[in-house]
Order: sequence, then C-alpha cells, then structure tokens
Amino acid sequence: MDITRSEPLSYPLNRADTLELDERYTQLLAEPMVRVKLAYGDEAWLASRYDDARLVLGDARFSRVQPEGRDEPRLGERQVGGGMLSMDPPEQTRIRRLAMKAFTRHRVEELRPFAVEVANGLVDDMIAKGSPADLVSGFALPLPVTMICTMLGVPVEDQELFGEWSEGFLSATGLTPEQAAECQGKLMGYMAKLLAARTVDPRDDLLSAFAQVRDNDDRFSEEEILQLAAGLLAAGHETTMSQIPNFALTLFDHPDQLDRIRRDPAIVPQAVEELMRFVPLGIAAAAARWAKEDVQVGDVLVKTGEAVLVDIGAADRDGAVFPEADKLDLAREAAPHLGFSHGAHHCLGAPLARMELQVALEVLVGRLPNLRAAVPTSELRWKIGGFMRSVLELPVAWG
Repeated sequence: MDITRSEPLSYPLNRADTLELDERYTQLLAEPMVRVKLAYGDEAWLASRYDDARLVLGDARFSRVQPEGRDEPRLGERQVGGGMLSMDPPEQTRIRRLAMKAFTRHRVEELRPFAVEVANGLVDDMIAKGSPADLVSGFALPLPVTMICTMLGVPVEDQELFGEWSEGFLSATGLTPEQAAECQGKLMGYMAKLLAARTVDPRDDLLSAFAQVRDNDDRFSEEEILQLAAGLLAAGHETTMSQIPNFALTLFDHPDQLDRIRRDPAIVPQAVEELMRFVPLGIAAAAARWAKEDVQVGDVLVKTGEAVLVDIGAADRDGAVFPEADKLDLAREAAPHLGFSHGAHHCLGAPLARMELQVALEVLVGRLPNLRAAVPTSELRWKIGGFMRSVLELPVAWG
C-alpha cells in the first residue's frame, strides 16, 4: 500500500477491534521516519523502525517535558500527563526511586508463590462453575488486581471503585476531559484517604512507605506521592489484564505454539518475551518525545522542539532485528523487545508484569486441558477509547 509523503500521514493506523498490525507498517518499516498527524496536537515524526525507536526512547537529547508553545500530539482532546511520565531525569529518577525497591526482580520473585496461589484459586473457581467461562472477569482481571493491591496495601474489595476511576488515567478517547478529570479526582481522593490511614496505622506495604516519606522527607510533595500511588494502582493491573486475554487469543490462533507450552512448560518465560514482542498492544504510540537539540535519527534530522512518537508495536516487528518478525516463534532466542519501553521511562513494573504473565500461562495451560476460545473471534467485543487493545470478555472452554 503506497503512503503519500505530500501530507502528514493520518494516525493511528491500527484498529481497536483486532490484534493485527496494520499492513501499512510493512512500508514504514522499510523507510525513514514519516510525519504523522493525530486528531489533536502538533504534527510529529513517527519512529517505527527498531533502531530509530530505541534511540528516541533512550537518548537524553529527547525529553518528555513539553516545550512551551508546543501541543502534544494525541488521540483525545485532553492532554494525558502528570507525574513521572512528564518528567526527565533527575526529577523523574527522584520520584521513581520511591517505588523501585518494591519492583526489583528479587522482591517480585518473593511474591511468585503468592501469585501461583491466587492464579490456582481463580482456576479452581472457573472449574467449579464449569466450562465455558469468561477469562477476563474470572482470571485476567483479578490476578493482577490482587497482586498490585497486595503490594500497595489497597483493599481488593474496592476493585469496582478504583477500576472505574483508573480510566481517568488510561483513557485516550473514551472519556470527555471533564469525565477523565472527575475519575482522576476520585482516585486521588481515595488514595489520599488510604495514605492518611497508613500514617496512623502503618503496615508492611508501599502505601505505608509512601506515607512515611510524605511526613519525613520534604523533597517530595503530597501531589507527587499521590500521583505515584494512583499511577501504580491504575497501570499496575491494566496492562497485564489486557495482555492475558491477548496472549490467549494469539495462542489460540497459533495452536502449534500453544502445544509447545503444553509439551514443555519450561519455555514459558521465553514464550512471554516472544508474545510481548509479537502482540502490538497499543492502538497508537503515545507520550511524545521532544528534541532538545537537533538530533539525527536514522535518515531524518529531527529539529529542536519537534516531537517524535515511538510505535513500539511496529518496532518489535522490524525484520532487520527479528528474523521472520511476523511469525510467532516461542523458541526465539532472547528477543530484545521494547514492550516495556526503554531508557529512563522503562516500565517500573516490568518484573511484576513478567512474573504475572508467566504464572498466568503456566497455570492456565497446565490446569485447563485443551483450553480454547468458546466463541468465534468475530463475536468478541473489544474495548474502545483506551490506549491499549483488548477484549471486554473472552469466553473460553476446556476439557
């Protein structure tokens, strides 16, 4: 498909009701960056090739701080920012350090037995209720919610409340600016009450640690700590909740690869990395980077103040880095994917997400023989208005 260069390319390219990568990326991956225009904000360069994407994400000459007079390219009317996402080091590092110790690989591995227990309990409930069952509400949502709530010290029974409010942080076009602001305000108020409670009744959780920092370290403002806590709660379950059914759908479409896991469960960690690479989770790139000076990115000179959007889903299908990139191969060696981003804004919760996805695959495939979709793909309903692609429900059968 030919892509004209006379005008900026209308973006995004991906549809929200499928996990397919739009065919136009085939041409974009073979060429230098192109200019794109979203529904709102300034034009931007689009980095689709792996090397270009990695450079923009990791090079300190690109900033997440929006320059004065610039309008962030975005899908929805409201600007999504605030907290660490809109900071550069060292300010971003100062805030990030508050939570880093809780998300180290070692600390997360200590939680693995609990995650296995939770996952098995959820499968027990699915089996007791009988096939078919909804994989989203019955497993994909409660597993990461339980884990992040346990780490933070948030009551799991409040899931219905904060699950709805999280949309204020994660919605692209599904909410009006007023609705998004209302959701954010409610979530921040909820977290403020929990932080206040932890001040008088500290426990062994992240909120208690945050409350102590708030009261004893004047380097951090109340707003910064609340943004961090609310952001961790919202982002700490949404991505994993989306990827579990996405992984299941992808494996159902590749039964030979699903059989590999059944035959050799030891490949699950490697399988998670390949599925992270293969599944283009985002509808579009978000969180533009602005050039602080002129920067050469591949064949394109990005001028000072220009924005670049990094399309991770496309970059992870770059055949120059991943042989047979459009093929799902769970035996692929150490895929250096960008699914958790790269550089200063590499996903803080990546170790937790990896562990949860590994546990999910191991338990689902190990406990539910002949796991399969219970309805045709054409009948699935997809989430609309968010940044990430995923189904609302995924009826599955087994046995």
